[in-house]
Amino acid sequence: MRPFDLTPLYRSAIGFDRLAHLIEQRADAQPSYPPYNIELVSEDKYRIVMALAGFERSEVDIVSERDALHVTGRKQKDEQQRTYLHRGIAARDFEQRFQLANHVKVTTASFDNGMLTIELVREVPEALKPRKIVIDGGDTVQTLEQRQAA
Repeated sequence: MRPFDLTPLYRSAIGFDRLAHLIEQRADAQPSYPPYNIELVSEDKYRIVMALAGFERSEVDIVSERDALHVTGRKQKDEQQRTYLHRGIAARDFEQRFQLANHVKVTTASFDNGMLTIELVREVPEALKPRKIVIDGGDTVQTLEQRQAA
C-alpha cells in the first residue's frame, strides 16, 4: 500500500495526470532487473544501456510501440546440468518497460560484450514546435522582427 494519495492532484492539475500516474507506478515498482543506465547524450538524443550478462543476442527482443519501449530477455534452457558453488550471474528471464515521451523514436540498438545499447532521438515536427505569437498594437500588425527592433 502507498503511504501517499495523489488523487487530489488529478482534480486540480490539468495535464499533469500522466505525471502523477507515472509517480504512482514507480512507487509500486520493485527494484528492477537487469541493471540499466539512461544517459542524456545531447539536447534531443538519449541512450539506454542495459547490462545483460549471460544473454546472447538471439535471446533479447526490443519492441517499440507508440509511447513505450519493451525490452524482453528469454534465457534458453541449459542442456548441461551444472552444480554451482556460488551463482552470482542471475541470467533469468526479464521484461523491462520504458515510457517514452512524445516524439521520441528508437534509432539503433547494439549488443556487445553483454551490454545492450539503445539509441533514442526526439524529433518534434515543425508544426508542433512552440512559436511566438505577436500581439499587435491596434490597426497595424507587426512581425516578430519588427517588434524586437522597436
